[in-house]
Amino acid sequence: MATSPNTQNSNQEQRLRAIQVITKTFGWLHIFLVLQFSLQILLLFPQFGVLRPLMRIAAFGMSLFLLVWLPGPGQKLPGKATAIGIMMILLMQFFFNPSLNSVPAGLAQCALYLAIIAPLFWVSRLSISVSALKWLIYILWGFHTLSSIFGLLQIYFPGQYQPFLSTAIQNQGWGGENLKIVLANGSSVFRPMGLTDVPGGAARSGFYALLFGTGIALQERHHIFKTIGALSVAIGLFSIYMSQIRSTLVNSIICLIILFFILYRQGKILQASTMAGGMIAMFIAVFSWAVAVGGQQTLNRIMSLTSDDPSQVFQQNRGHFLTTTIQDLLPQYPLGAGLGRWGPLNGYFGDSSNPLTQALWVEIQWTGWLFDGGLPLIIAYVLAIGFTVHGVWKISMMPGQGELRFWAALIIAYDAGAFAVLFNYPLFIGQGGMEFWVLNAAILVAIGSKSITKKTSI
Repeated sequence: MATSPNTQNSNQEQRLRAIQVITKTFGWLHIFLVLQFSLQILLLFPQFGVLRPLMRIAAFGMSLFLLVWLPGPGQKLPGKATAIGIMMILLMQFFFNPSLNSVPAGLAQCALYLAIIAPLFWVSRLSISVSALKWLIYILWGFHTLSSIFGLLQIYFPGQYQPFLSTAIQNQGWGGENLKIVLANGSSVFRPMGLTDVPGGAARSGFYALLFGTGIALQERHHIFKTIGALSVAIGLFSIYMSQIRSTLVNSIICLIILFFILYRQGKILQASTMAGGMIAMFIAVFSWAVAVGGQQTLNRIMSLTSDDPSQVFQQNRGHFLTTTIQDLLPQYPLGAGLGRWGPLNGYFGDSSNPLTQALWVEIQWTGWLFDGGLPLIIAYVLAIGFTVHGVWKISMMPGQGELRFWAALIIAYDAGAFAVLFNYPLFIGQGGMEFWVLNAAILVAIGSKSITKKTSI
């Protein structure tokens, strides 16, 4: 039977509307994130090992490309002015600090800082709907949940789903053997890597799966999505337990407590109470699961958080790096130690011939900021973070914003976790730092996009 012209026109209009919805929801922001994760996965294959430096450059180069490519000044976002100040401090370091390692290393360090903080500028030039923001969170959650699932498989099927070990770890004295755990069945396996090449890397993905999965389970109305969100929470928490990275476990608990109190202050008493009861039950159940699989070593590692003085645990593990930075390095380098003296960029572009500008070692973000720009850079970067987070906090407290208010609460909880990581790892010198600025800039733009009718399409 022939289709009538009216039916054909109706079907065509429906397809056009569907395409319009897709193009308004998905765009540069989501392409950027998908490319980031795609490059991360490709690095796990040994065939791409020789291209590793280029692929790492491409991950950050995409941010610089969008900074140049997308037109317009963009919305005014809190933190933008301070971000410009950060780059000015780094340029001053490049031109006037005599301890610059080398011109290529210094330029590369400046470019890396710019690429990481650039989302404050190029994301502000986009028009971001609540739906687009939601899908941004879903992409982050989906990748890290997948990574957590691979972490689970690496425990249950040793060697079958494990990526090749990072060459940096292989070249260390222990060759990675010190990063193995002994399971309840007596087998020795690497701490779950997830979709990384670092033992224990699944813990970071577990944090995302736990936090964002909690948000999805609370916010979604459909029972299937609620169930999927709850399952991702369990798998993410299992990855954290099995990775035996206690700081990530503590960090996750703090973020959930913050989310609870924000929801409570928003007046969402039932939602906050449901979350509190569900998370207590989840932590107990998954803890039993992890101990059943991980055995005595996992039990001892986790229980040390309560059996030992928390301040001593922190001091013995990461706290001494902060103490050294404040007591020893700050008096030595109050205005910076010179650009290009630490991290992978020193390995790629550094010059080790001058003993006065040789490589330095960094374990936590505070040390990295001190070396790169001294106390001025530390103050400027903390202010940029503070202004941005305060802007998101104001969204979480705005009445009448509906779903956007909830996602702001979730991002505030995530931001608290990101700040805590500064005491454990140099977050804002890698992809994690870029994700921080993308996520926060996106929700700040989303609240402004509601009142903007003509803007660059995402």
